[in-house]
Amino acid sequence: MTIDNKRRGPILPDLFIVGAPKCGTTAMYIYLKEHPEIFMSEEKELHYFGSDLKSHWFQRDLNKYLSHFSACNGGKRVGEASVWYLYSKKAALEIKDFSPSSRIIIMLRNPIDMMYSNYYQFLYNGNENLPSFNEAIEAEEDRKRGMSIPETVHFVEGLFYCDTARFSRQVQRYFDVFGRDRVHVIIYDDFKSDTAKVFRETLEFLEVDPAFQPNFKIINPNKLVRLKTLRNLIVKPPGWYTAAGRLLLPDSLREYMVHLLKSINKNFNTSFEVRPPMDMELRRRLQKKFEPEVEQLSSLLCRDLTHWCKE
Repeated sequence: MTIDNKRRGPILPDLFIVGAPKCGTTAMYIYLKEHPEIFMSEEKELHYFGSDLKSHWFQRDLNKYLSHFSACNGGKRVGEASVWYLYSKKAALEIKDFSPSSRIIIMLRNPIDMMYSNYYQFLYNGNENLPSFNEAIEAEEDRKRGMSIPETVHFVEGLFYCDTARFSRQVQRYFDVFGRDRVHVIIYDDFKSDTAKVFRETLEFLEVDPAFQPNFKIINPNKLVRLKTLRNLIVKPPGWYTAAGRLLLPDSLREYMVHLLKSINKNFNTSFEVRPPMDMELRRRLQKKFEPEVEQLSSLLCRDLTHWCKE
């Protein structure tokens, strides 16, 4: 991805929460957004960087991307949060080229729990259609060959669950590009057990007032969709519906209608339920599979995380 310096606006982000998904990034984004010295983009998951990953949900227009920071009228840090930047093989270098002095925040959790949580997130937003996590894991290799892809998919690479959870190579990529002093790694276990302490350490890393404390409310609980038909209409509208909209409605009104439907889906078509426990046989199998990966991550972070792969 090539950035044209002449097109750059006056306000560029220098803080990136790059992932991983379902590891507390939404909570961190919202808490940082409340800090008076930090400006975070109004929307999360912009995904301007990471040109190796494809989704029609990603914002790939530079002017539109920069418009998310135009309201900033000061502050020590300007940032955004996009969870697939970590998984991308290109995002780190693209961010470095765009904003060389950026600070990077990486949030990680037990990879097995991350995959399981992400499966339910994808069930909710239409990216997944298989009725069990075990089936989704078994389908991964077929999906890499273009088989068993849901009609409502918006991000195919996200369905490669085991690949998305190989954190060691992803973290190493950011260490190599930015240096360890500009990359702050947070373990979800710590964030959950002592949110205030982890948040204060993050503010110290960002060199802003560490005394500020937001309302540490619970963010982004497990969601289920009530009416899949409404969800599917938003995720992948029929061709005739899209063509009619383009023919009959101006761009501004069409964008408003899309925003309205998303709001209805979020506020009235969503239920919040506790996620069922994972099948124990499957968990043991994944623990065995990820044991070498977790050992490698432990070595990289100089912290023993091998309890993630124990009973």
